[in-house]
Amino acid sequence: MQNELNYNNWNNFGSFCRFYPDLFLDMIKPTKGGINLHLDQRILLRVILRFFSVYGVFNRGWGKTFIEILAGVLVCIFFPGIHIAISAQTKENAAELLQSKYNEIIRFYPLLKNEIEKYKFSKGVAEINFKNGSCFDILVNGQQSKGQRRHRMGIEESALLNNELYEDALEPIVNVGRSTVGRTAIVDPCELNHQINFYTTSGFRGSDEFDRSVKMVKDTINLNGTIVLGAGWELGCWYGRGLSKSAILQKKKEVSSVSFAQNYESKWVGVADSALVDINKLLMCRTLTTALIEAENDNDEYYIGVDVARSESTANNQSSAAIIRVKRNSSNRIVALELVNTIGISNTKNFTGQAIEVKRLKNAYNARMVITDGNGLGSGLVDELLKQQYDPVTGETLECWNTINTDNQPEDPSSAENCLFDLKAQGIQTKIISDFIDVVDSAKLKMLIKKKDSDLTIQERENPEKYVLPYVQTDFLFEEIANLKLKILSNGNLTVEKSVRKMNKDRWSALAYCIYYIMEFENNITNENVSDVDILKQYTWM
Repeated sequence: MQNELNYNNWNNFGSFCRFYPDLFLDMIKPTKGGINLHLDQRILLRVILRFFSVYGVFNRGWGKTFIEILAGVLVCIFFPGIHIAISAQTKENAAELLQSKYNEIIRFYPLLKNEIEKYKFSKGVAEINFKNGSCFDILVNGQQSKGQRRHRMGIEESALLNNELYEDALEPIVNVGRSTVGRTAIVDPCELNHQINFYTTSGFRGSDEFDRSVKMVKDTINLNGTIVLGAGWELGCWYGRGLSKSAILQKKKEVSSVSFAQNYESKWVGVADSALVDINKLLMCRTLTTALIEAENDNDEYYIGVDVARSESTANNQSSAAIIRVKRNSSNRIVALELVNTIGISNTKNFTGQAIEVKRLKNAYNARMVITDGNGLGSGLVDELLKQQYDPVTGETLECWNTINTDNQPEDPSSAENCLFDLKAQGIQTKIISDFIDVVDSAKLKMLIKKKDSDLTIQERENPEKYVLPYVQTDFLFEEIANLKLKILSNGNLTVEKSVRKMNKDRWSALAYCIYYIMEFENNITNENVSDVDILKQYTWM
């Protein structure tokens, strides 16, 4: 009778802990060194253990990853033999997240260490094994995870996902539910098997993940087992977590409105209707992992697009340069345009200083052509590029250039290199926009992946020019593109409009000019076995 009573009490206690995990943590926290979870943290912790799927949209510094991994550790303790995982953009990132948060959890709740059998942490590897047979490890948000099996999983930075990748590689991971332990082991129909939770800062309107969050809000209303939670910076700041109010308000002055809305206000931003390009296809373009600050190989083919800023805002008063590396197939057809770097050139410099910067870039990448907008302010830069300059930093003489498409004369025609394309956008705006849309839709355009501060090592932080700025500039470029709307004029021509007028589009312009030149003048097919007559037949009645 006593054993049956003890069994019932233990059964009730186990159910209580699964339903109120925060109160269980209150029971085991030390009198010194522990933490008191705040109300919003307790709510998220409870819903993770109660709901079939959770979508959490929180600002930087809110502490969502800590609660996510804390919930995972408790699930592994409460459900013997369960195998769960968190996934991130890269295995290195996922491993670092799991290791750092696990160390925090054990520091705050040292009794949980008694449940751990062993753990293993290294670069790209993180695994925690529990005494009851449970396991907590990592996956990557990519095709590398295809074929893996887990009982539950949480997806970090889900706003960067596209639905095609999710349905093909990630969703099938949790197809097999956990079997209960014992001689009559079964898959418990009341258990949250196949659970996939999403945690992220907000992304762009019109993306697959924006649509998923909207659908889950409707499912929450209809009591379909999902729940969506979100909070801006004010909530965590009120509890004293993350940056102070003054520090966050200072960031609002320093970063773009889009970046602040996403990272601190938890707002989904961007153009939903009449967008220049499909935001999901643009997200799929972010595949490059390595930025280049100079040519990697002498045989590589580089082009540089330059746009002179016309902004009156001193906060973002920069000209922009886009560096593209071209990849070709055996027929000389372009298969990829790799945006290996995006660089800001300060407008506090005069045109001579800006010309020196552009010529430095050309030399660093051994670029075949520099494409710059010669309209308006751009004409001043073109005039300087046709002259010889002295570089005060390196002490070398930078020779004058010559344009390949205008009658402008360089300072010294005998020594001038034919490497400048003076682009006049009037009359070809439709073609510029069409070529840009085409390379995005066809996935020819490749951009740098999104990197968070937590992804950077100490060594990388010491070299921001190579490991930080290119990724930050690509983020700004992405925001500019997401802010653009496509407009059809009465004469049938295309133009673009800014949704948020105070945002610039100079980075996009530099990229679009470069893409236009490459696709119109460098996308040639060479085949020695094809005669001129055969080529003409493609365009005549012959």
